[in-house]
Order: sequence, then structure tokens, then C-alpha cells
Amino acid sequence: MEVHNVTADAETFTCNAYLAVGERTTLVDAGAMDGVVDAIRERADSLDAVVLTHQHGDHVQQLDAVLDAFDAPLYAYAAHPRRDRALDDGDTLLVGDEECEVVYTPGHADDHVSLVSDASLFSGDVVVHDDGAFDDGSFGRTDRPGQSRDRLIESIEDLLARMPDGVEHMYSGHGGVFHGDVREVVERALERAERREPKYPDE
Repeated sequence: MEVHNVTADAETFTCNAYLAVGERTTLVDAGAMDGVVDAIRERADSLDAVVLTHQHGDHVQQLDAVLDAFDAPLYAYAAHPRRDRALDDGDTLLVGDEECEVVYTPGHADDHVSLVSDASLFSGDVVVHDDGAFDDGSFGRTDRPGQSRDRLIESIEDLLARMPDGVEHMYSGHGGVFHGDVREVVERALERAERREPKYPDE
């Protein structure tokens, strides 16, 4: 599947927003980068869907601009004024060329979902490969109001239980894209989360 990080050139803080080009061209998260609409248009003439992993500001700041430009249906777990379809745990949807299962993964955010196919994981912020805190297996912060390390740990455990063997591509909300044994990266993230050390001890 052809996947592009359309916020890769951002000069200000944003999540990674992924354009999955294929049978059902899909944008996973909209990001906070000015000019994301132009970045999408460099790769695709239209969008068939926009899917949110969660609704933190760095993931949705440019959502209205994207929806206005492409008139694509919005899929999200939590209520949103422009949501067309509510996502629920266990739903399936075509992202690019891959059939993905929706896995409810709260802890970092109450409305967080991840998307898992036989080959790819769109993990949002629940698990990332590298983010400046840890390399080769990290996890979303849980030190702010409404967040829970215990619930995040449960979510990562659930993700591991439902992720097929052989997933080789991880597209996370921050840090770099990872290609390789995704299960090993997620397992390392779980081990680090279970240590219950502060992710950012100086903050």
C-alpha cells in the first residue's frame, strides 16, 4: 500500500497525517500543518474518507480545511460536528488497499482508536517507534488530566492480542515510520509503559 506522511515538512508541532492511496484513498488524521491540503493534492485528486485516531488538537487542527477541500466523509470514535460515521471497536474499514480492524485503545485519549490490517498498524499516539523520549518502542503520554497509564497498558495489551503476526509497517502519530517486526516494537513499548516511569521526567 502506498502511504505518505503529508505533514512531514511541517515546521511547527503537528501529528503525522497519513495519506493511504489506493482503492479507497484515505487520510488518517488531519494534523496541524498549514498547507496540508496542498500536500494532499500533490498525491491525490480526491479523498474517499478521513479517519481520526483521536481528537487532540495536533490531530484535528486542519480537519475543517481538509473536509472543506475534499468533501470526504469523516470517521471518528467520539462525537464531532462533522462526523459522518461513528467508529466502534471491532469495526472494519478499507484504508487505501488494506482492510483494517478498528481497535479501541484509550489511555492517552478517551476516544483513541488504532487501525490494524494484516500488514500495517496505524497506531495514533498509543504506540510510536521513536518520539524523543524512547527509541524503538515508545507510548503516548499519560500525565495530563483525563489520561491513564493503567488504561494505556490495557490498550497496548489488547492491541497485541488482536494484531496479526507479520505486521510490517507502523504509521504512528509522532516520530518516524517503522518497517520491520512491528510486534517487537509494540512489546517494547508495553514493557516501558509497565515500568511506570515518567515519560518526560523533566516536565
